[in-house]
Amino acid sequence: MYQFFVDSSQILDKKIIITGGDVNHIKNVLRLKPGEEIAVKNGVDGREYRCGIEEFTQDSVICGLRFIKEEGVELPSKIYLFQGLPKADKMELIIQKSVELGVFEVIPLAVKRCVVKLDEKKAAAKVNRWQGIAEAAAKQSKRGIVPAVREPMTMREAAAYARGMDVKLIPYELADDMAHTREIIEAVRLGESVAVFIGPEGGFEQSEVEEALAAGIEPITLGKRILRTETAGLTVLSWLMYHLE
Repeated sequence: MYQFFVDSSQILDKKIIITGGDVNHIKNVLRLKPGEEIAVKNGVDGREYRCGIEEFTQDSVICGLRFIKEEGVELPSKIYLFQGLPKADKMELIIQKSVELGVFEVIPLAVKRCVVKLDEKKAAAKVNRWQGIAEAAAKQSKRGIVPAVREPMTMREAAAYARGMDVKLIPYELADDMAHTREIIEAVRLGESVAVFIGPEGGFEQSEVEEALAAGIEPITLGKRILRTETAGLTVLSWLMYHLE
């Protein structure tokens, strides 16, 4: 079944009005017809609104609400991925796959070893594109929400943003106790928020690691093999998804 996201204001009492780019996609790409059932979500509360297409206008699809499906598909904990900005288009892959794995937010990290440097104008354009990728991935994976992609932060800003989160993790090459890492992952309780800090190519500088440790971010190991930046975060997310579900 096809799924679409709308703003909460587009969900009325018994009607749901779809506008924007999805109108052309429904009419001319998917070629859906009146009477066909689709799923609609507002990207906020996780509820799935099952509705039937009733009418096409020039710039909207009018649907009739049939029922609301309350069963959630979200992880029982909110996972925040703090990802060091990688080279080329790797960030797009990271966002796409992390959304599929259940991430709640993606926060790009502009740290010292990042090759990519974004000024304010470039950052805004990139974040807008990354948010579109997050929405597309949320549709594909039938997520109940659209994970937010935040503006890039420095390590200091990120540590402050994560201060109130319950569990804070940073994979670190000098951490080599996998048994301890397993204990940390298995100790995460349902409902706790989890921050995962991943460095760019070349990792974090020592001063950044020290800053993270001073902020209470726990070092963990990802095993004996060196993982690329686009693999490291997805590995931790996979562990957390398996543990939490």
